[in-house]
Amino acid sequence: MEGEQESSHTTFSRNPHLKNPNLYFNRELSWIQFNRHVLDEAKDHSHPLLERVKFLSIFANNLDEFFMIRVSGLHQQLQEGVTKASPDGLSPGEQLDAIYHTLVPLLEEAVKTWNDDIIPALKEEGIIIHTYETLHEEQKYNIRNYFIKEIFPVLTPLAFDKSHPFPFISNLALNLAVILRKRGHKEDLFARIKIPNKLFPRLIPVPVVGDGQNIRGRHEFIFLEEVIAENLDLLFPGMDVRAAYPFRVTRDADIEIEEDEADDLLVAVQESIGRRWVGRPVRIEVSSWMDQSVCSMMAEKMAGFPHMFYRLSGPVGMADLMCLVDINRPDLKDTPFIPSVPKKIENEQNLFTKIKARDFILFHPYESFQPVIQLVNQAAHDPDVLAIKMTLYRSGAKSPVIAALLDARENGKAVSVVVELKARFDEENNIGWAKALEHAGVHVVYGIMGLKVHAKLCLIVRREREGIIRYVHMSSGNYNATTARIYTDIGLFTADPEIASDVSNLFNALTGYSNYMAYNHLMVSPKYIRRGILSLIEREIQRQKEHQDGHIILKLNALQDAEMIRALYRASQAGVKIDLQIRGICCLRPGIPGVSENISVSTIVGRFLEHSRIYYFHNGGDEIVLMGSADLMPRNLNRRIEVLFPILDQRIRREIISTILPVHLNDTVKKRILTKDGSYIRAVPEGEALHAQEWLIAHRGIWNEHMDEENGKLHKNIDI
Repeated sequence: MEGEQESSHTTFSRNPHLKNPNLYFNRELSWIQFNRHVLDEAKDHSHPLLERVKFLSIFANNLDEFFMIRVSGLHQQLQEGVTKASPDGLSPGEQLDAIYHTLVPLLEEAVKTWNDDIIPALKEEGIIIHTYETLHEEQKYNIRNYFIKEIFPVLTPLAFDKSHPFPFISNLALNLAVILRKRGHKEDLFARIKIPNKLFPRLIPVPVVGDGQNIRGRHEFIFLEEVIAENLDLLFPGMDVRAAYPFRVTRDADIEIEEDEADDLLVAVQESIGRRWVGRPVRIEVSSWMDQSVCSMMAEKMAGFPHMFYRLSGPVGMADLMCLVDINRPDLKDTPFIPSVPKKIENEQNLFTKIKARDFILFHPYESFQPVIQLVNQAAHDPDVLAIKMTLYRSGAKSPVIAALLDARENGKAVSVVVELKARFDEENNIGWAKALEHAGVHVVYGIMGLKVHAKLCLIVRREREGIIRYVHMSSGNYNATTARIYTDIGLFTADPEIASDVSNLFNALTGYSNYMAYNHLMVSPKYIRRGILSLIEREIQRQKEHQDGHIILKLNALQDAEMIRALYRASQAGVKIDLQIRGICCLRPGIPGVSENISVSTIVGRFLEHSRIYYFHNGGDEIVLMGSADLMPRNLNRRIEVLFPILDQRIRREIISTILPVHLNDTVKKRILTKDGSYIRAVPEGEALHAQEWLIAHRGIWNEHMDEENGKLHKNIDI
């Protein structure tokens, strides 16, 4: 078993009230379970070595964001005296306590993986992570010279004493706490040095020395903070350096914008970004050998308390290990593959013709994101295209989609873009793009008051012989060419008039004062996704009561919303078969007699980040498949503009039901199964093992090929 959220001895009454806290997993602890799975991938020797380093870095980066957003929110509740319990019955203080006690052993496991597993494995491959003691004398000499010439001039030691206030420690900045004494004195002095790891590599390359035959292709490094710590005599001449402890402070980075008080949302977001680095401390990471008196002093000066301190016997800030992945060692990385392009659009110069002929999907990263870019580019230069409308949530630093939109405006198209300025940690990127688009004459809308626009939509209006035709692309993923290579997302291309009309009306609601609600096919949140999904669940309950054929499959990133969970519990109680594959947070507890014994929950964590959302309802054989941007979380259902769109084309629906869903549900290599006590167990293969992501790489595009077969010829299904 891979760790538990609570005791496996928890008991349940046969027919408990569906609001009973024992029926729910804690949101924060469930997320930690997901991040545990990321760490498991770092420990998995079936991955190439540098991919394992990548997973360890992702594990650490995930924790940074978790503390900046989720833990900071609990701290704020505690500070404001909030005592309201979460659905699982824990108060904010109890959640903080549980988080701490869950994370301490997990962090020890991460450090042990780095120290005892990955570092020796790297050394065997000629990638050596030095301590100062393992350097040759010649290397020490070279590193000291490098320190003197490059690093020393940018360092600024800050003393702390009666005449010097305690220095401000910015968010996620790496530091050394230096303990000094004047020679001949007994009083300890304190100084802080900020490690300039934004100006220098966190892992400093060490000049290789030795026999030429043995050093070819070798890479040697030492941590930047260790280089500084070993040369402190140059920073504090005449002083005795008694100790130097690495540490890092994580602060509340959840931007709060009083939108109803802001005259200009763009200015409000810009001003808020600056406050991200000065929020309240929520975590202090220190080296395991830091003296307790130093911890106590920092706690006093930063208003900290014991559960904020995490002692690490490895590097502080392991997210920086990602720099090792840049080493040119293809043999230590995943084998690259070329995403496929459906034959029907391969080398196609006019995508509009193909989209108008029939709908099709692209499943990234197995299929290329290039046709999406091509569509926007084609629209930008096609003289018959009149207008382009898009939503942009995370578009990336160098966006070919935005470049195409700028071309479109230059070519006289009417271009409207809804840029979500409040996309967390992408605010600066989005502000830059918004300004560039506005400068080019694009109509830019900065989201909706009180809501985030998370829907992924593109609408192209084209004048053709028979009149105005509207082309639509909708997806679960962002218009981001970089993440399309590492996130699994499904996008739909369609010219269906009713769907196009829905998308047009939604854009009018986003950019104007329309309060349009009567969508033909789209489910739009807030309000209507909740209502629509609850209605479909109730329909399955009725079908089960009448015909015993109820079946629901949900493939999501997260399942947290209590009302949705209760609806799924009611469906299970009625006998509906429910298969859930939830990548991350899952607050539903499966396998409880009388409540959820008909619900199975699994998760897949692997090479790609599972990001697509698929909603399947058997509906008495008239099967319904919905896809889109929304998870079943309060934020998606209540506080975001989200879209779920139906798959109306029977061929596409058949491929999702017979290929894409079952290959994920039947994975026996990367799939973990959630048990009622909160632990996850590995799937056990019955026969030949199935690795879903590897299968999809090997068979990439097969779903589109089958859709092109004459007479709708069916291929052999994977058994659901």
